[in-house]
Amino acid sequence: MDLVLIRHPAVAVEQGVCYGDTDVALADDPAASAAALAMRLATLQVPAPRVLLSSPSMRCATVASTMAGDFGCALSVDERLKEMNFGAWEQQRWEAIDRRLLDEWAADFEHARAHGGESVAQFVARVQSWLDAFGLTRECSPAYVVTHAGVIRVIASLVLGVPVARSTQWSLDMSGVVWLRRDDERQAWSLVRWNA
Repeated sequence: MDLVLIRHPAVAVEQGVCYGDTDVALADDPAASAAALAMRLATLQVPAPRVLLSSPSMRCATVASTMAGDFGCALSVDERLKEMNFGAWEQQRWEAIDRRLLDEWAADFEHARAHGGESVAQFVARVQSWLDAFGLTRECSPAYVVTHAGVIRVIASLVLGVPVARSTQWSLDMSGVVWLRRDDERQAWSLVRWNA
């Protein structure tokens, strides 16, 4: 089973702004972004998808919709694939957020909700519920998922057995590709590519 996680392309948001689950537009045309991603995936020799899934956020769904049309496969959009909700910090510059609140969050990374949005534990539970419901079968492999950096890191963390606090440290560029593969006989996951 191949699960190909694709981070959305660059967004029309100033550098250094927290935008979590805020619905923001892409910096470039979705069709051009989808075409560039398709070329990258072909270069990486990723097989074409049988299933395409997406976050409902515009920066993901517009690209995923174009890709689904180009690949001739169905698109499924799921709220659980949205980025973490940062509450009052949404659309604020990270440097403008009270340092004390950021330190409080860092001190209790999993459960703190200084911003009033989701805690990391709540976010992980939401992504886990998607993963549990998805039903990873050969019939849907390969599956492409166009989503967000946080969601990708959580999925990788869950299937690879790595703490989320560790996976959040892994670099993941805009339009970055993470290719995961499950050995169905051993029921074990491996990482084929990270941030390709």
